[in-house]
Amino acid sequence: MELTITQPDDWHLHLRDGDLLQAVIPDSAKHFGRAIVMPNLKPPITTTAAAVVYRDSILKALPADSHFTPLMTLYLTDMTNREEIKVAKKSGVVYGVKLYPAGATNSQDGVTDLFGSCFPVLQEMVEQNIPLLVHGEVADPNVDIFDREKVFIETILQPLVQRLPSLKVVMEHITTKDAVSFVNSCREGFVAATVTPQHLILNRNSLFQGGLQPHNYCLPVLKRDIHRQAIVSAVTSGSKRYFLGTDSAPHEKRKKECRCGCAGIYNSPVALSIYAKVFEEAGALDELEAFASFNGPDFYGLPRNKSKIKLRKSPWKVPESLSFPFGDIVPMFAGELKSHILWFLSYCIRHDTGNFSDK
Repeated sequence: MELTITQPDDWHLHLRDGDLLQAVIPDSAKHFGRAIVMPNLKPPITTTAAAVVYRDSILKALPADSHFTPLMTLYLTDMTNREEIKVAKKSGVVYGVKLYPAGATNSQDGVTDLFGSCFPVLQEMVEQNIPLLVHGEVADPNVDIFDREKVFIETILQPLVQRLPSLKVVMEHITTKDAVSFVNSCREGFVAATVTPQHLILNRNSLFQGGLQPHNYCLPVLKRDIHRQAIVSAVTSGSKRYFLGTDSAPHEKRKKECRCGCAGIYNSPVALSIYAKVFEEAGALDELEAFASFNGPDFYGLPRNKSKIKLRKSPWKVPESLSFPFGDIVPMFAGELKSHILWFLSYCIRHDTGNFSDK
């Protein structure tokens, strides 16, 4: 069985820098045409000038025959000003501004005063038509980790949308039925959500079955299956409000399998396979192309890709690990040969010729 669709984009991706960037960029580049690249480096990408430098390093790391385009973002801080937003818009390089609440997912540089010092910046983003990309969790340690998305919606996101109804907002990597309800309640074209492969196929049992599973640990953390089911229903419904964002976040194996393991799942090698299987199981393969290839560029006001990819349904096994000079990276579903990873990209990409060529 084969499935041909317009080449997808990844609207939420961590590429890191240095040796790690060199290691992981080929996996994203051979699957996706473009990607919104997260700015949470050390130090974070807070200015357009820094975003241009980071973009250049990504382009230099790409395979020679790659057509992949990185779409850059800025890291919102309490010090970001309106002038920087104007510069970002004029650059033609920056496509979003990322909100990490201070303290969420190790975001020590994040925002502490969204409705105070940052509010003029948000108003300028409305003027410049630059989306706000939201890590939707409160950082309050007194709030249960499984409730932090729900509380964020109630205390921050709903008031924000009410005060700035023309601000375009992407709620990244949603994990709950509460997020689905919120996104569906908002004005279409102004509030949307990205969805990861892990939050479509795993629930919080996946963190503990057979012992603690560090390679299934991510933030926002996996939730109950009722939430996973709600997200699957949302993305396979044909709604334009949802689009593909892998949140692929590579870490070295030694930093995952340790006393205090890093949050993040490296899913780039298997993401399209998982999305295809989820849509197939829902009887909605005909909706996969819109979710993966149309809804994202339409929301961002960008042209859809002209290239095509072909997926083939055939058994394959995910490698146990990927080895590099600096160490190993363990991909999602490492070593597994299961029904949920039967789809694979045949690496046949068509550009303007109308023909497929093996990649």
